[in-house]
Amino acid sequence: MTLSSSHQSRHRLSLTWRVIALSSLLLVGLVVLFTWMGHENLTRQFQESRYEHHERQQREIRLALQRSAENLRQMAGLAAASPRLGPPLEAGDADDVEKALASQWPTLQLDAGIDEILVADARGRLLGHWGSGQSDGSLPIQAWAQRVMSTETPITTLRCKTNCQQVAAVPVLVDGESVGMVMLSRSLADVTRQAREVSNAEVALLVTGPLVNQSLVEKRRITAWNGYLLALTRQEESLPLLQRASHLGPIGALLQRPVQLKDQGQHLELSAVRMDEDADGRGNGYFLLISDITSQIQAINEDTRTLMAVGMAGWLAAELLLLMILLRPMARLRRIASLLPTLASGGFEDVRAAIPASRHRLPDEIDVLESTTLSLSRQLEKLEGEVEERGDQLATRVNELAKERDFVNSLLDTARVFIIAQDSSGRISLVNDYTRAMLDLDDSSLLGRHFVDVFEAGRPSPLSTFDIPHQEERTLHTPDQRLHTIAWYHAPLPSGSDDGKARISVGLDITERKAAEARLTWLAERDPLTELHNRRYFQDALQQALWRESRGAVLLLDLDQFKEVNELSGHHVGDRLLREVAETLVLNLGYRGIIARLGGDEFSLLLEHADADQAIQVAQHIYQLLDSLGFTAAGRRHRVTASIGIALFPSHGATPADMMASADVAMYKAKESGIQHWHLLSRSENAKDELQKRVYWVEQVRSALAEDSFELVVQPIMRLEDRDVKHYEVLLRMRDADGSLISPAAFIPVAERSGQIVQIDRWVLRHSLQLLSEIQDRGICLAVNLSGQSLHDEGLKQFLADELAASGADPHHLILEVTETAAVTDFSTARGVLQALRDLGCRTALDDFGVGFSSFHYLGQLPVDYIKIDGSFIRSLLISPESRVIVQAIADIAAGFGKQAIAEFVDQEALLPVLESYGIAYGQGFHLGRPSLLRETFEQTHSTATQCGLKGGSR
Repeated sequence: MTLSSSHQSRHRLSLTWRVIALSSLLLVGLVVLFTWMGHENLTRQFQESRYEHHERQQREIRLALQRSAENLRQMAGLAAASPRLGPPLEAGDADDVEKALASQWPTLQLDAGIDEILVADARGRLLGHWGSGQSDGSLPIQAWAQRVMSTETPITTLRCKTNCQQVAAVPVLVDGESVGMVMLSRSLADVTRQAREVSNAEVALLVTGPLVNQSLVEKRRITAWNGYLLALTRQEESLPLLQRASHLGPIGALLQRPVQLKDQGQHLELSAVRMDEDADGRGNGYFLLISDITSQIQAINEDTRTLMAVGMAGWLAAELLLLMILLRPMARLRRIASLLPTLASGGFEDVRAAIPASRHRLPDEIDVLESTTLSLSRQLEKLEGEVEERGDQLATRVNELAKERDFVNSLLDTARVFIIAQDSSGRISLVNDYTRAMLDLDDSSLLGRHFVDVFEAGRPSPLSTFDIPHQEERTLHTPDQRLHTIAWYHAPLPSGSDDGKARISVGLDITERKAAEARLTWLAERDPLTELHNRRYFQDALQQALWRESRGAVLLLDLDQFKEVNELSGHHVGDRLLREVAETLVLNLGYRGIIARLGGDEFSLLLEHADADQAIQVAQHIYQLLDSLGFTAAGRRHRVTASIGIALFPSHGATPADMMASADVAMYKAKESGIQHWHLLSRSENAKDELQKRVYWVEQVRSALAEDSFELVVQPIMRLEDRDVKHYEVLLRMRDADGSLISPAAFIPVAERSGQIVQIDRWVLRHSLQLLSEIQDRGICLAVNLSGQSLHDEGLKQFLADELAASGADPHHLILEVTETAAVTDFSTARGVLQALRDLGCRTALDDFGVGFSSFHYLGQLPVDYIKIDGSFIRSLLISPESRVIVQAIADIAAGFGKQAIAEFVDQEALLPVLESYGIAYGQGFHLGRPSLLRETFEQTHSTATQCGLKGGSR
């Protein structure tokens, strides 16, 4: 829109004329109101003055009637007082009565206007009569005479028949006694004249009641008022007016309020004055006054017109003045108003050019508006530039958001998780492709449904709220009839509206994970071979029973001669035996309590609420069950027996460790008895002392580990062909408080049962590697024993790798020894651990070899470098042919598998030639070297370049 077009676009009725029109309406209304109020005020004042005038007329006419009646009574009294009238009246002489008043009659008639004189005696007989009037017999002369005679007071009254006459009757006294009366009457002509003079109006005399003169009926009869006019001025004009007024209301209304009439352009007022009732009460007389009030009405109208003219003149002057005041400011306002569309359309330069730059000394609101408009144009121009810039940025951002939206949609649809958006009422508003595919439903079947109707609650979930994030699990039945477990994460979804909160729900199918967790839970609590509970679960159950302060018994079973089954028939047969024992125990005693396999061939039973007798009965029953098992393998029948230790809680221990230790003591007591296969621990056998001793050593081991109070000693392993010693076995001692060394036989068994042996192994390894890093340059190798429990230590390999790196020791100078029993008990685990150790560069040795008589089959499969022949065979080698056969066989088999043999317990010189003849390369024993402290040993050892003094050997 251009500036010119904006000026042409104007409203049909501008603000100026709206103000003029509204103010004109207001002022005209005020003028009309004030004119009407003035007219009403003048009319009210005029009416009030007329009311007062009417009341004054009534008073004056009544006063005139009273004066006329009083005057008539006085004249009647003068006539009655004539001395010539009394005697003849008393005598009843009519002629003398006529003569007595004959001289007064002309004077009374002419001067006083008396129409008639009547004289009557005391009985009411008419004795004299002068004039013409109402002496037609209708006057109540006798009644008046009796009244006058009796009261001796005058009577004045009004008689209206053919005309209205005032009558006065006075008594005639003779010697103070009434002898008759004199009555005078005259017309109301004088009163009527006075009334006209007083009122300055036309007068009519109206008489109501029965008609006397029928001749008046046609002319002056007023039917509506039931009367007739006796006298009337200006009959031709007044009579029709009175006839019309009679139909407006009764005559009595005129007495209270005059009536205004309009006749032939004149405004007339009709009022009435009532006269006294006539003597006989047959009619009333009224004076009717017709006043001309035209001049007053015209004066009121003239004043009203004057007020109207003055008001209209004031209105015109005010409007002209207002128009003069508003024209220029309104023109400026119209200019600014016409510029606003231009400003809105971006014509900022045109707006600034149209508004003058001049300013008034006394700025008004329009100046402020113009200044504000100019400032607004500059701000809008600046804002428009910013908006365009922001618009470009927004367009760029929209494109980016579109890409992000497409990416998010693609991400939602490709994600292999459930993604669902819900509104504030929990209804589904968005789903991804994975959800639709899993439910085999389209959007029309999913959108709008409640989330809880599709996904059932798997377990009690926290309070479902849209305000805070929370997690829960729910189940889902898919169309393929599979039950899935979905882990949901719900989070509030930001929304710009105030109609409620929404949330986004992301679900992950954890069905397989739940199954794996259940399997792991089962594995964590079960023995995989027998499917019985394991040691950890059993100890937790025992702890719960102790916390409940319950009473009961713990039975510890150890299968007798189980190693023989493994050695004679193989470990797979031993495993089958363990499964059959477990199945027998569960079938027969599973209802009695918890049955667990602690490891190897050890089983345990937890019997809550059982006393000593019941525990003994269960032990005897177990012995009978196992004895009747009749286990057969490879055609060989094995008798299954067990040694059973019984400990009662809480008598024999307040913790699971104490209880298991007590049961272990009792079990060893049963093994030692040889007769009775069960043993109930009792205090008389000092079992508590043994337990305390075991606990004591547990604390000693813990303290030694914390304070490094262990001591390492080494025993040489000699190469027999040249008596060279570069190979030492590391042995462990504990430093007592007095500085003496304690043999490992005192604390190692306790450490193995309490699980501390793994920490001891690590301590020995760490310190041995620190020593090895110092002496390996001399070609010395160290052999370190590992316990069977360390074979099950999952962190052993990483620990050894870290320690090798930290110490800088050469792993090829480290030989790790494991016992044959530990290796064959869990062959697969031992094989894997030994191979892992060799992968680190270490060498391995199989200790105490030969005691099992079944190890030859596994010897070739175990990754070991050395075979250490058990010392029991070496000590009896010179005196026992059987030992010589066994030692010879072991040496041959070891050589056949590429492994080197070491003879233990070499305690005399005579054994050396025999061992050399068998091809045994190394010997170890007190004869070759006793264990000694590290410092003493290696300070005396000279350096050499040979490696460990050992030759050959496989890695």
